[in-house]
Amino acid sequence: MNRPVYIGAEYLCTPLGRGAKENFAQLLLGHSAVRPVANAGFNQETLHLGAFAQPCSFDELIGDAFANLDIDPELLTSPKTRVMLSTTKGDLTNGIEGAMQRAMESVQRHSRSFHPPLVFSNACITGVSVLNKAAEYIAAGLCEHVIVVGCDVLSPFVIYGFQSLFAIADGRCKPYDAHRSGINLGEACGAIVLSASRSIFAEPPLIHAGGSVTNDANHISGPSRTGEGLHRSITQILLKKNINLNKASYTCAHGTATRFNDDMESVAFTRSKLSEIPVNSLKAYFGHTLGAAGVIETAMAMQSLRQDIIPATLGYETPGTAEPLNVIRENLATQLEFVLKTASGFGGGNASLLLTRS
Repeated sequence: MNRPVYIGAEYLCTPLGRGAKENFAQLLLGHSAVRPVANAGFNQETLHLGAFAQPCSFDELIGDAFANLDIDPELLTSPKTRVMLSTTKGDLTNGIEGAMQRAMESVQRHSRSFHPPLVFSNACITGVSVLNKAAEYIAAGLCEHVIVVGCDVLSPFVIYGFQSLFAIADGRCKPYDAHRSGINLGEACGAIVLSASRSIFAEPPLIHAGGSVTNDANHISGPSRTGEGLHRSITQILLKKNINLNKASYTCAHGTATRFNDDMESVAFTRSKLSEIPVNSLKAYFGHTLGAAGVIETAMAMQSLRQDIIPATLGYETPGTAEPLNVIRENLATQLEFVLKTASGFGGGNASLLLTRS
């Protein structure tokens, strides 16, 4: 079965604010959730994190997302609806053991879904890959609607892990910049609804026009220097849909501000003939929110398509990637037809999805 997949009703709860429109407005103002947090590191040093001013639990964020979804509440409990959770660590409130089980129980309790939630954890590509999986379920007729929620919360376990990789920036991150020094970790929750029916959306939806997930099996934590996996993920969509992205398009990239990731993306985009297409990274606004990243960044990409404006890449000043890219330095008002969202993660995973107007 081949039918259109509509996507909309995007909602975010981040340190920048609540709601997709509010968060997007903060981006356009150049505001960042990344701030110095004292006694955060392994040796109690100050780290720059995209953290809530007041501690917020995984369960609280999940509850907020489902309470504010702009859809008919009866849709959640319908047998025709599935709920999918994107998270890399789950609910670590009471430690590592049982973290995913607690996360699933939280989603079940707040969504009251007819079916048990499906929980996905595939490193930093989880959000984009789950949105693609949701579209596949709908296109195949396995369900009519899918609510995708992405959530991860900061914890010592997460922070110390990235510190052990020497991947943490010494200030606010600078994606694609020659002087980038690493990532800022962040926390957030986002939700997006996909459906076979246009009529369930209060605001006109967009279309999930295609998605692809690949794995280059390059390294447990390092991206392929040739960009092979990301290149294949992008071209699989464009070739299948016979789409040539042009100036009415933009790429909302992963852009972690690590040396290897940003260089790899520049190579992959060049190989995919996208180096002249406007590209941005949102990591300096939210930090890297892990399992939530693909969901909240897709929600912001959706706002770009709705409002015909591309937010600047905060922190980018001096070009510094292996291949040149058209990185957006200032907010760019432009008529958009397509938005490509990409993600890359540990284990060689790469994911892409394409959005267009309905």
